[in-house]
Amino acid sequence: MEKKDPYASLRIREFNIFLLVRFLLVFAWSMQFIIIEWQVYSITKDPWSLGLIGAFEFIPAFSMALFAGHIVDQREKRNLLALCIALFSLISFGLFFLTQPDFVKEGHSKTVLYAMYALVFFGGLLRSFFGPTIFSLVALIVPKKLYPNAATWSSTTWQIAGVLGPAFAGYSISLIGVSSSLSIVFGLVVFSFLMMFFIKKKPILNTKKGEPISKSLVEGISFVFKTKSILGAITLDMISVLFGGAIALLPVFAQDILKVGAEGFGALRAAPAIGAFLTMLITAYIPISKNAGMKLLMAIFGFGICIIVFGLSTSFIISLIALFFSGVTDGVSMVIRQTILQLKTPDHMRGRVAAVNSMFVGSSNELGALESGLTAKLMGTVTAVVFGGTMTLITVMTTGILNPTLRKLDLTKDLEEHEKAE
Repeated sequence: MEKKDPYASLRIREFNIFLLVRFLLVFAWSMQFIIIEWQVYSITKDPWSLGLIGAFEFIPAFSMALFAGHIVDQREKRNLLALCIALFSLISFGLFFLTQPDFVKEGHSKTVLYAMYALVFFGGLLRSFFGPTIFSLVALIVPKKLYPNAATWSSTTWQIAGVLGPAFAGYSISLIGVSSSLSIVFGLVVFSFLMMFFIKKKPILNTKKGEPISKSLVEGISFVFKTKSILGAITLDMISVLFGGAIALLPVFAQDILKVGAEGFGALRAAPAIGAFLTMLITAYIPISKNAGMKLLMAIFGFGICIIVFGLSTSFIISLIALFFSGVTDGVSMVIRQTILQLKTPDHMRGRVAAVNSMFVGSSNELGALESGLTAKLMGTVTAVVFGGTMTLITVMTTGILNPTLRKLDLTKDLEEHEKAE
């Protein structure tokens, strides 16, 4: 059997450019979000105003997701992503303008606040297009036989940028201030826009161009619900994020339960990301296509166990280890889920399938934080986290029993068929 090359997808020039663009966008977006939170709270001194930021981004992103998927399948992907980045740069510049020292002064605070919320809402609209466009574009850059390898490196890039962006934002605010930090975000976005033109335009593979929106959307949703492997992967992802959202309660654990202060909080926050990052690097060397369904179920089951252990722990070291391994298991499941989606989705439906995925999974991040906060208020913090982990375990076992297609899923044949075809 031919030895797998862990760097196979990285040998494709356009994929490297794609990874750079994705890193810049995720880094800039996550950095910008932290700066917005800081500035909004500085204006209002009201924690509820922070919740509104998430709401203003979530509502348009969720509402527009299916429509965005339809548009993505009807349009050329390189130029569509470039357009999204150009609009993102306008948001970044608008935030930079609003936070100018001469503009932020007495009597203008409410104007600045409402304008920032408006730009966040606009960003939510863009977010509904980013996911399906990126998902569709990467499938046109790398051959199908390299999808698992590409998913590993793409997820790793996302993970690194998602960790470094917020961390850099915190240091940047303290060193050069809010406005100057947002100028860095604007610069990164503009640079990513310029890099897009080193990727060639791609063919539109949807043979039903001009199809009515209603028919197109119904077709996309029906495909997801009929394809048990995709539906199972999306459902597991949604439930694990929804009920396993211990991250939202980390400040409570750091301050009141483990009593480790700000430094301990930083370590707890970083532990899952480090675990996920290391695991995704390892999966580049160890193929996960064989018995992928069982590996996915085992990974998310392990994630649930880690969340329960973290919830019950009163030891900082044990809590740190539990969160690290929650990241390890989440990293495995992330790569497998992305591989399933890429291999099982027809080229002409990638935008719509990615849109349904973003509705399920993207919304579960915000709803997971809400669920964690609500259950913590009703049950207590520890009970809420243990409840979330337990619900994750129940979901995995139920899915494994009721969805034999996912349980028996093996992607080896899919990959071999694509290798023969190419």
